[in-house]
Amino acid sequence: MAQDAREKILRFYKGTEGEEMSIKLVDLAYQALKNHKYKLSGFLTPFEQEIAGTISNSVGDLKVDFDGGYIGAERQRAAICHVDFEGTPAFEISVIKAAWNGEFARLSHSDVLGSIMSLGVDREHIGDIIATKESAKILVDKKMAEYFTANLTQIGGTSVKTVIDELSSIAAKEERCKEIRATVASLRIDSIAAAGFGMSRSKAAAEIDAEKVKLNWQTVKNASQSIKEGDILSMRGRGRLEVAEIRGLTKKGRTGVLLKRYF
Repeated sequence: MAQDAREKILRFYKGTEGEEMSIKLVDLAYQALKNHKYKLSGFLTPFEQEIAGTISNSVGDLKVDFDGGYIGAERQRAAICHVDFEGTPAFEISVIKAAWNGEFARLSHSDVLGSIMSLGVDREHIGDIIATKESAKILVDKKMAEYFTANLTQIGGTSVKTVIDELSSIAAKEERCKEIRATVASLRIDSIAAAGFGMSRSKAAAEIDAEKVKLNWQTVKNASQSIKEGDILSMRGRGRLEVAEIRGLTKKGRTGVLLKRYF
């Protein structure tokens, strides 16, 4: 990797949420260039996947593939490959099934994640968590699978049984989508979030202040930040919102928007 390209990428992400991950991914890219094969990342958020794509596009002789263990996975691993590599990257993903008695315990995604993190593992070893009434399927780094089955014995104080399951047992992700046509006073994030998530603008601003809102997978710091067509907003516990279309001004000076809310 040319030194100037490396420095340009790191400079671009410096001071952002992507700074630490950009350093890791640039190092992996350098290794892939050196060995003419591929290097595998941990599980990445959608924003971190964008960083991997940016690095691949910015540096010659590289390409990147992604896999999260099933179709529609949000958290995915990146295989940064040299263009001369003719093999198929091994993404090294396993799925752990944790089961409990649903009649006596109701465990959420956050319960499962919290219990896993209490084992002292890094978040990048964990992919999506698909929780139901009586079980959760947890995508993990294959090297960590046996560690999880041996040590994940409780979730939220409830005893669980964990086994290594088959990736083929996970159905492709199907998201429900609701179209929302609204008019807003402005294209500020708090205004769009209020319209899309069905709350007051002051409540949306409070959620932003509490750092529960992300724009294009980066935490929003300012409620007055403007959005544009194609932007993706997400709010913790409320799903994801796509700004599908900005339709212009009404007679009363408000802006018409078409939003798509995914659950």
